Amino acid sequence: MLATALSAALQGIDAVPVQVEVNTGEAGEPKLILVGLPDATVKESDDRVFSALANSGLHPPRTRTTINLAPGDLRKEGPFYDLPIALGILVATDQLTTDRLGDYLIAGELGLSGATRPVRGALAMAVLARKLGKRGVMLPAVSAEEAALVAGVPVYRINSLDEAVRYLTGQLALQPLPRAALAPAAAVEGAPDFSEIKGQQAVRRAVEVAVAGNHNLLLVGPPGSGKSMVAKRIPTIMPEPQMEEFLEMLAIHSAAGHTLHGELRTFARPFRAPHHTISDVGLIGGGAIPGPGEISLAHHGVLFLDELPEFKRSALEVLRQPMEDNQVSISRSAGKITLPSSFMLVAAMNPCPCGYLGAPKHECRCSPSQIQRYRARISGPLIDRIDLHVEAPSLSVGDLRSAQPGESSGPIRERVRQARAVQQRRFAGTSTHTNARMTQAQIRQYCAHDRALGDLLEQAMLQLALSARAYDRILKVSRTIADLAGAENIAAQHMLEAIQYRSLDRNVFY
Repeated sequence: MLATALSAALQGIDAVPVQVEVNTGEAGEPKLILVGLPDATVKESDDRVFSALANSGLHPPRTRTTINLAPGDLRKEGPFYDLPIALGILVATDQLTTDRLGDYLIAGELGLSGATRPVRGALAMAVLARKLGKRGVMLPAVSAEEAALVAGVPVYRINSLDEAVRYLTGQLALQPLPRAALAPAAAVEGAPDFSEIKGQQAVRRAVEVAVAGNHNLLLVGPPGSGKSMVAKRIPTIMPEPQMEEFLEMLAIHSAAGHTLHGELRTFARPFRAPHHTISDVGLIGGGAIPGPGEISLAHHGVLFLDELPEFKRSALEVLRQPMEDNQVSISRSAGKITLPSSFMLVAAMNPCPCGYLGAPKHECRCSPSQIQRYRARISGPLIDRIDLHVEAPSLSVGDLRSAQPGESSGPIRERVRQARAVQQRRFAGTSTHTNARMTQAQIRQYCAHDRALGDLLEQAMLQLALSARAYDRILKVSRTIADLAGAENIAAQHMLEAIQYRSLDRNVFY
């Protein structure tokens, strides 16, 4: 007898339909044959399924059985298909009588006891079920909670194979999960806050400008100057993501096997801080079956690269194109995928190998050639793509002893939100959302300046030997500073402030 169930496979962060076809009663030696380009994990599903059936009081097939995962030219990976295979076997062997199996998209790993375990990509599967007009999605508990964020499709939490059987036969009434509730990130107890940062007023101002326009930022300073502490608090002053943005972020994390549940269910932007030993594939994504890397996991959030010169040159160079295109295309033998990667790059580095160049209380022992080689680890094209280079000087004892807290994240976030609202109105109807993503035509339109400002910028270009890309960056940052000030047009003070944020171009730190 033939039975069919619907499941899904992940391609990047998207789900594509997979038909699970089970045919029993074939002549020949009793065994199970699994076809349809399964990987090792899928091939092992027969052992898990047979044990789950037995421990649920059901019987595995006693004849030759073929299971086909269609389409046959799409490689299948992961334990997504245990639950639909088990249900298909029960229908094909007349142990389950139902005409509702094809109404749902079903996925889930089975333990030997018959209990379900979560799978990756639940959000994408719910989106696919809604697109196909299915009656609902049947998923393990944690995966179901994640999928419940998608509106317009009922999501049913299945805790075991026995529960799925009783639901499909009408013996158990299950209610679809309500849409998952999300807490604002600021409401999480113990969340970091900018009030914990003492001193560093210039750095705080530069960070506010960078976040207001979604500009890339490089912090340069000696050890202990607070670079990492500042960077980790940047998400607290970013506007809360819109639901569409949040679902995009969650889809990427879900495809990578990261779930959103319990104390992590916050409506916040991601903050990714990979170690400098990360590989090219770990940073940009890929693998035998392409999946998201750190730059995609930081989509709509912050990618923090501490000790920037310590990263492999090849790993840093792969950042250049995604920083321009806001997406990354990965080609492997298993297929080609395009992943979103619209992130704000925040990097930190020391001014020299020992870290104490310009520090008032420490002597730098690095030679000029050592300092030059250290800085040369970061290529010019990558530096050009970082809008603000900011000096983070050592903190004085007075700053450290000060009991006066700095400005908290709330007021800063409100100023950023107002500046972003100006940009949303400015770019309404286009694919651009922030000043950092302006096209050349938009730069000419919204960063127009008079002759005096043009002469000022030309003088800076000549003295600092800036590239054409740096020229555009200065104009974009000037526009953001004007937006924070509520100014209609860019003024001299806005452009001068933007120019001073090019420390590496001046080749001066202190």
